[in-house]
Amino acid sequence: MSSTPISASASPTQDELKAMVGRAALQFVVPGEIVGVGSGSTVNKFIDALASMKDQIKGAVSSSVASTGRLQALGIAVFDSNDVERLSVYIDGADEIDHQGNMIKGGGAALTREKIVAAQSARFVCIVDESKLVQTLGKYPVPVEVIPMAVQRITRQFAALGGRASLRLKDGEPLVTDNGQFILDVAGLQISQPQAFESEVSQWPGVVTVGVFAFQKAQVCLLAAPSGVKKLLF
Repeated sequence: MSSTPISASASPTQDELKAMVGRAALQFVVPGEIVGVGSGSTVNKFIDALASMKDQIKGAVSSSVASTGRLQALGIAVFDSNDVERLSVYIDGADEIDHQGNMIKGGGAALTREKIVAAQSARFVCIVDESKLVQTLGKYPVPVEVIPMAVQRITRQFAALGGRASLRLKDGEPLVTDNGQFILDVAGLQISQPQAFESEVSQWPGVVTVGVFAFQKAQVCLLAAPSGVKKLLF
């Protein structure tokens, strides 16, 4: 891993940090091509910045209904992932990222679509603030998208690994993803071998997607800090 500072700023707010790193990600957008776009509050800042060069790109493939709506509202064409063979870059945030580029994602419940778009992209550029950089994944609960009938069995399987799985709720009811499934958030894990963990959990019947991104890890991380945006290469 190597790092390079990009810019500096004096005591920015959290919202300003997100805007700063969103603008910094524009350097990875390839003119004339379709860009992969993730979801979440930091990505919203990237989408806003992307509008400044919308006439230079063909459009975007989006990983969530919310991001699609924001892109279209700004006049950026959104393509179905099935209609695009390959993307040069996918730009998204993360709940955690380690020093090898492995991530935990899914705080916004879009992890399955995020992993799909990441898989068809040549490069994953992760945009986060410095609080998201960790030595070992697991401080943030691991989101897991599951088929509803498997919730209790998968909860027991995580308990056997020392994890505490809780069903994500919205307005007192189970949150339903864009894919019509539920989310379990699993706390109490220390994921020292992300690829092995992702591979194992992905094979459990009823798991749609586990929010550990090790096989689709980041190649670049733009890390926003009060001193500026640092570029980490993996």
